[in-house]
Amino acid sequence: MNRKPATFPIGIITSGGDAPGMNAAIRAVVRDGLDKNLLIYGIHSGYQGLIDDEVDEMEMGSVSGIINRGGTILRSGRSMEFYKISGMEKAYKTCMKYGIEGLIIIGGDGTIRGANEFHKNFGINVVCLPASIDNDIYGTQYAIGYDTAINTAVSALDRVRETAESHERIFVVEVMGRDSGAIASAVALASGAEYVFVPEEKRNIKELVSRLVQGVERGKGSFIIVVAEGVSSAYDIARNIEDKTSRETRVLVLGHLQRGGPPTANDRILGSILGAKAVDVLLSGEKSSFIGIEGTDLVVRKLSQVVGRTSEYPRKYYELALILGK
Repeated sequence: MNRKPATFPIGIITSGGDAPGMNAAIRAVVRDGLDKNLLIYGIHSGYQGLIDDEVDEMEMGSVSGIINRGGTILRSGRSMEFYKISGMEKAYKTCMKYGIEGLIIIGGDGTIRGANEFHKNFGINVVCLPASIDNDIYGTQYAIGYDTAINTAVSALDRVRETAESHERIFVVEVMGRDSGAIASAVALASGAEYVFVPEEKRNIKELVSRLVQGVERGKGSFIIVVAEGVSSAYDIARNIEDKTSRETRVLVLGHLQRGGPPTANDRILGSILGAKAVDVLLSGEKSSFIGIEGTDLVVRKLSQVVGRTSEYPRKYYELALILGK
C-alpha cells in the first residue's frame, strides 16, 4: 500500500449510544493512522460536532491510557439537525475547512444511515464501524460493546441470584436491547435464568407460570426471569406473576449500567482490529464502506449493502436458555 503524505487528513466520529470499546477503536485509528503519516482529526459530540466545528487534531498522546476506559473520549450524541440537508451542508463545510478527505464513523444503525446519506449527498468518503451494546447491526456477528454489556448484565444477575435464593423470591430483570433479543437471550443462557422474554418471540405468561409452579413443586425457591426492554414493562410481567402465583416478585431494571464500565478484553481487541482496518480501507480508495466481523475474519461491505437491513438475534441461545432453565 502506498503511504499517504502527512497532509492527508481524516476524521473520527463516535455517534449515537456509547458502547464500551469505542475508545479502543479511536486509539487504533489514531495510532495506526499516524504510523501511516496521516493527519487525524477528532470530531467531538457526534455529527453535531461536525456541524458546530468541534474539531481537534489528535496525536499519539491524545489516546494515551484510554483503551481500558468505557464511553468515548470524543463524546457522543444524536443530531436531528444532521439529518436535514442544511445540517449536512454545514458538516460538509467543516470537512472542507480542515481538508478532511475521509471519515471513520463509529456507531449503530442510525449512525450508519447518517453516514450513508452524507456520502450520497456530499461525496465524503466514509468507513463505518459497528458499535452497539444491542448487537443489532446487520453485516457483523458482533458489534463493539456487546460483549461488555452481556458480561456486565451476567455479573449483576449472579449477585441477584444470591439474594433471590436467600429470600426465595422471584426476580424479573430487564436488560437493554431495544427491539432485539440479542442481549436478553445471551444473558439468560449465561446466567442460568429460568425464563426469558424477547421481542422476536410471542410472550407466553401462561407457560412461564406453569414453569414456576413446576419448579416450586420440585422444591425450587428462587427464580430469575430475563426481559428484553423491547417486550413490555418488567413491572407488568412481575404483577402478572404475583397475581397468578401469590409469590413475592421483585423487579430490577439494569438500564444504562450495561453501557458503562471498562470494556472486556474481547471488546478492546474488536475495537482495535476494526479501527486499524478502517484506516487501511480508507487509504485503499473505497468510497463508502462498512467493516464487520464474522468468526475471526474482518468483512468489508459497501455501506449500501448494510443500510436498512436488520440482523437476526441468536435464536439458538433463546431456545437453549428455555430448555436449560426448566
